[in-house]
Amino acid sequence: MSIGFTVKPHRRGWSRWLSVFVALGLLGAACGDDDDAASSGNGSEQASGADAEPSGTLRLGYFPNVTHAPAIIGVQEGIFEDALGGGVDLQLQTFNAGGEAIEALIGGSIDATFIGPNPAINGYSQSDELLRIVAGTTSGGASLVVRDGIDSPEDLEGTTLATPALGNTQDVALRSWLSDEGYETDQTGGGDVSVTPQENPDTLTAFQDGSIDGAWLPEPWATRLVQEGGGHVLVDEADLWPEGQFVTTQLIVAKGYLDDHPENVRALISGLLDAIDAANSDAAEAQAVTNDGIEADTTNRLPDETITTAWENLTFTPDPIASSLEESKDDAVEAGLLDDVDLDGIYDLTILNALLQERGEQEVAGL
Repeated sequence: MSIGFTVKPHRRGWSRWLSVFVALGLLGAACGDDDDAASSGNGSEQASGADAEPSGTLRLGYFPNVTHAPAIIGVQEGIFEDALGGGVDLQLQTFNAGGEAIEALIGGSIDATFIGPNPAINGYSQSDELLRIVAGTTSGGASLVVRDGIDSPEDLEGTTLATPALGNTQDVALRSWLSDEGYETDQTGGGDVSVTPQENPDTLTAFQDGSIDGAWLPEPWATRLVQEGGGHVLVDEADLWPEGQFVTTQLIVAKGYLDDHPENVRALISGLLDAIDAANSDAAEAQAVTNDGIEADTTNRLPDETITTAWENLTFTPDPIASSLEESKDDAVEAGLLDDVDLDGIYDLTILNALLQERGEQEVAGL
């Protein structure tokens, strides 16, 4: 779904105040070990773009989903537009699946997009010159929700479970977890547990009418299966990761665009940091803005109870949580969904860490 070639109307309250706070240095936090973070996962040694004015065009993708809340807030509140300045024509496009966004990046119709980890890995596996991960956005927010009568992994044999798409982030997570529990699956829906990739709205309908027994889904769909389908959470994916942290959404940029327009990428990441601050500063306001954006892009609005519950399962952070990306790749390879690929070079956190250092915040590491 395209949103044309100009940004939509927005409220500027957060953007204006955040600019003031940043200028006064009030958003700083304790600074970490700069040497360790700065030397890890930064990719190229390119200039940070700090000395050049943003200009030209930036074609940006995102998903109208609560896991992309900082992106939606950045669009709705005009934070990205303000960060880029009047010299950049910001063009927006929304996607429903990571594969679509990667195809758009390969085809040259977008320059950057917010996306899940496994589609980014898939794109990088096609060419290590295609993209770079330049920032994290969201951690957490995925669960296996099942029907009544399924109370343990032992109850899953012979059941049918759904995921958003074959080889997507939740599909890989489910297959890996089932394998750890001793179940076999295949890509055609066979095995001890049948895994059926389908669109999230179709999954909710199928769960409600009993056609499937559960699904491993991102928010807000996991919450919707509980609230609207009468299901319960069997596995909260956060319980499977160290400190409950795993990458759900990150910002990727076409490598050619990053090389040619580092000043635009710097402005975009600066806006993202402001949008993440906004998402974390006032949950009620952030939820309302995110829901406004979802409604504007899809004509559907989430019930307040749904977005509030889903929000509690999400962490908004610029840290890309690189260790979880590597493990997701290994899980996809083991499931036969991906040929092994060396991810060394997929991150370029140079600009992000420069901005974090300027704000007095702890830098982050890649692989």
